[in-house]
Amino acid sequence: MNEEKITKNHLYGFLSSDKEGIDELVELALNLRWSWNHATDDLWQELNADLWELTHNPWIVLQTTSQNQIESKLADTAFRKKMNDLVALRELSTSSSAWFQEAYPAAPLTCVAYF
Repeated sequence: MNEEKITKNHLYGFLSSDKEGIDELVELALNLRWSWNHATDDLWQELNADLWELTHNPWIVLQTTSQNQIESKLADTAFRKKMNDLVALRELSTSSSAWFQEAYPAAPLTCVAYF
């Protein structure tokens, strides 16, 4: 087992990181954008509606939902398309210039820390 797989297994906890699509779910769940942008809400509700209604926390939904349910959803082409579209949208938003970069292109500020 290589170091990358060990790190992922440690990060994912009980999730099996060798399943195709699990990396994308983890990426979406750990991105705190969900706390203010609710584009992924339907995905988590579809994965586990009862738990989503109780917590509204994608990481808890992903960590608590059974492996069988996750694997079943990852095998569903409509679910996978929705997931892949959300990952592509996230990648586009993180690679595109934001308002500040466009309004102040010469600013020395390159990152922001939230506390």
